[in-house]
Amino acid sequence: MKPSWMELRLPILFAGCLLIAGMALGQTGPTAATDTAITHAKIFTLAGAPIEDGTVVIHDGKIAAVGANVSIPAGAKVIDAKGLQVYPGLFDPVTQMGLSEIGAVHATVDTTETGSINPDLVAATAVLPSSAHIPVTRAVGITEVLAVPASGGFDSSGATNLIGGQASAIHLAGWTAAEMVIRKNAAMVMDWPEIATQSFDFSTFSRKEKPFSDAKKDYDKAVDQLANWIEESRHYAQVAATSGAVYDRDVKLEAMIPVVRGDMPVLVFADKARDIRNAVEFCQKQNLKMILAGGSEAWKVKDLLRSKSVPVILRPTLDYPIEDDDAYDRLMTQPAELLAAGVKIAFGSFDNSFARRLGQQAANAVAHGLAYEDGLKAVTLYPAQILGLDGELGTLETGKIANLIVTNGDPLELTTEVRYLFIKGQLTSTDNKQKDLYERYLNRPAATK
Repeated sequence: MKPSWMELRLPILFAGCLLIAGMALGQTGPTAATDTAITHAKIFTLAGAPIEDGTVVIHDGKIAAVGANVSIPAGAKVIDAKGLQVYPGLFDPVTQMGLSEIGAVHATVDTTETGSINPDLVAATAVLPSSAHIPVTRAVGITEVLAVPASGGFDSSGATNLIGGQASAIHLAGWTAAEMVIRKNAAMVMDWPEIATQSFDFSTFSRKEKPFSDAKKDYDKAVDQLANWIEESRHYAQVAATSGAVYDRDVKLEAMIPVVRGDMPVLVFADKARDIRNAVEFCQKQNLKMILAGGSEAWKVKDLLRSKSVPVILRPTLDYPIEDDDAYDRLMTQPAELLAAGVKIAFGSFDNSFARRLGQQAANAVAHGLAYEDGLKAVTLYPAQILGLDGELGTLETGKIANLIVTNGDPLELTTEVRYLFIKGQLTSTDNKQKDLYERYLNRPAATK
């Protein structure tokens, strides 16, 4: 019996598939690392004095050398940066980057989950690499951020949870979320409850009053819920560490194990002095490693924060003070006051839409008493230190990740342009939607009669 046409064709098809697969493997295999040298630039390493005429060599995604007399590897791509300046990339330590796209369209917002306790949620698993906010943000020199679930903010309609999930430190470049991750489990997010005697009813656009006694009961209930949850997590961790123990797995309690062991910090959102004080006392009692986020009235409890070694990621300085009788520039003068008191600080945008103004938030504090070097470090090195990432980021030193920017001026100045931007050692485009719209309407033809 003669073989059918299909039977004759199958070996040919199989051989073709093998050939194509071999070609694909060859294309996706490891490639030779390329070197880049940025020469004749003024380099602000933030690890020492500026280098007036220096060179930075990038190899395989990291800084291979930096200094005034650095040899350039053969075959390296050379960028002559004469007249330009080199800085570490800026770090925004509180955003909803990749988690929220259009605040008014709920289908594009993935910052919170149902229920008040969600420690098993991880921001990195929900980050959208193609978010339009990312290229807009990195165009001003921000190379990495902390994507923080349940952190409020305009872009996520202010949504929060008691325990909102795990914040992830990410690079602002990558085809997939996995490519962007610096540290997937960087901090556990906690929104400290308030004694709220007022609430806003969006159905009637009016304020509702609540008796203090009722508000205090709600507050105590929420705090007890947190305490009970942490205690359960501690017991669960003990059982999980016992060899041969038989127990039912609980992913929420399991996610809390690094927290109760002190391996993962708790990023606690609180603004009023009373709430900050209560949150600090709670974390000390529960033996939790605390980072304060918000801190609009941190200046009122600066001695407590210093004594307990609690760092603060501050809200934008261009905002209203909490109390009507506070000085108009209270949020601008606070950073210098906290740092002088021995409290570690950093600046965060707490949103997406205006993350690109992170440098100017620091500049406002510099104009109101903060030393310039501290202002620059508060958006580069200090957030990396607070999150335990300063071994990889924050300064331009050999061996660190090559996240850096080449500018024509001070990155805290609004008019400064980022000429070159490197993320993980790769030259990254600064093109973005805002730039496209600007150029489109700048070149709009004159109206015809």
